[in-house]
Amino acid sequence: MVSPHGVQLAGHLISCYYGDLCSKVCQCLLNRGPITLAQIARFTELTRDNVQNCLRVLVHQNYVQAFALQQEGGFGEAPRIVTHYMALFENIIHKLRAPKFMQIVSEELGNDCLEIFQGFIEHGRISVDQIINRKEEIARRNRGSFDANVVRENFRKLLNARFIERRPAPEPYLAPPSEEDHPAKKRGAKSAKIVPEQTLEQRALAAAAPMESLRFLMEMDDLTEEKGGDSDNTVAVGKKRKQDVLKSDDVLMEDADKKKEVLFRVNFEEFMCRLRHKACISYVKTRFNDEASIVLSAVLGLSSRSERQPKAEKSAELSINAIYDEVIKKEGGLGLDVERVITSLEQLGCETHLTDSDDSYCVDIKDIIERARNEEVESMVLRRYGREAYRIFKHLSKAGRFLETDWIADKTFVEKKDAIMILYKLWKDDYVQMEKSSTGGVRPSVLLQCKISRMLQEKFLDELYHAALNLRLRIAHEKDQAKEVLQLPKEKLVGELKRRYELAQKVRIVLESSLINLDDAIMLFQNF
Repeated sequence: MVSPHGVQLAGHLISCYYGDLCSKVCQCLLNRGPITLAQIARFTELTRDNVQNCLRVLVHQNYVQAFALQQEGGFGEAPRIVTHYMALFENIIHKLRAPKFMQIVSEELGNDCLEIFQGFIEHGRISVDQIINRKEEIARRNRGSFDANVVRENFRKLLNARFIERRPAPEPYLAPPSEEDHPAKKRGAKSAKIVPEQTLEQRALAAAAPMESLRFLMEMDDLTEEKGGDSDNTVAVGKKRKQDVLKSDDVLMEDADKKKEVLFRVNFEEFMCRLRHKACISYVKTRFNDEASIVLSAVLGLSSRSERQPKAEKSAELSINAIYDEVIKKEGGLGLDVERVITSLEQLGCETHLTDSDDSYCVDIKDIIERARNEEVESMVLRRYGREAYRIFKHLSKAGRFLETDWIADKTFVEKKDAIMILYKLWKDDYVQMEKSSTGGVRPSVLLQCKISRMLQEKFLDELYHAALNLRLRIAHEKDQAKEVLQLPKEKLVGELKRRYELAQKVRIVLESSLINLDDAIMLFQNF
């Protein structure tokens, strides 16, 4: 489930870009989970037409996913298939990162590809023909040149870089779980790896995901996509699911779907992978030195070519020769020799694997992310509770287990009375867990033990959502206050008006920079 402030932030983002009705539908889905159109209308007290229009917008912007689910019928009735809708929280929060995505595209592929990519940021799902028509209209308006082949080539570059992908299936059908999906546990199979059961949301996303062979394919050939129908139509199980069966796609999709055009959307996984690597490199540069960051950049660059998981815990195993060849291609890496590269790999805590030809190295990406998270929380404790609390919290974080209060006070050089007061504050704010334990002997005594709370990262992430929401509201307030000055032409900005304009610009830059840094911390805990 999404945290309370996460729901508020998502609702605020939807409200700013798509209106209050869409925000109301979105918050309903985030709070209640996957539900049907009729349930959304009942919980939000909106009309059916309003709910359908909101869902059409949210689906097209990749913020809601529809799926068909079998439900038991009434007394004497056959089971029926009903369309459900679920909100995609992470996709909504990605709206904050649109400038970062566009910067990556601009740096790697140039402004021509960036102009096409901006269409996906603004409109959600677009076909190739729609992109060509959009570019043609812009060229005609600006009286510039236009070449459809150039547009197609730039579109293909975005696909090859995996910045965009085919849209998911509009309404996948989730079959009810069978006995084969839940085999009985056999005795003596303790060594077997237990695979956690997928949630309903995970099953729906997996069923909707396009085939890997088609995901980044541009040409249609003879492939077509079926369209669906109205979201509340239900059918008895066993009948064919054709156009007259599940009609939710007609309600939710645009005319492009009805013409069987292939729609594409932003591939958030690729951008999150790149930003994850960038965060690791930035942390290592701050924590160690420039050489270690150059080596890590080379390792992650080589590893990304073979990565298949969006959150890979470890890099690929790479030989020292392959790493060195990549290091000297990096800016500042030409002056490094093999010995210094090996030293940097040891600083990163790489796992070494001996092979017949050469040693191979593997970077623990998950460990780097975890250390960055711990330092982020520790810095918050330092700012909020002071240096003594910071020492206590850092000591507990490194221990990772329950420690006695007397022992904590001795090791952190804090007075016992002060240590207990600090621990009480941290416990009250859910930063640490506390429990009492009794000692044996002739005179048993009660000891107070503490350790870091298991739910700390979830609580900290919710606080980050709250801070991001407050910053967004403050930015909107400042823009509204300076609206008259910002709308004035430059020639009229003199004297007091010029001073107010410059002040408003400075405030905007500071607040937006703070929001970008805050979003980096949100990604660290939510997406990495």
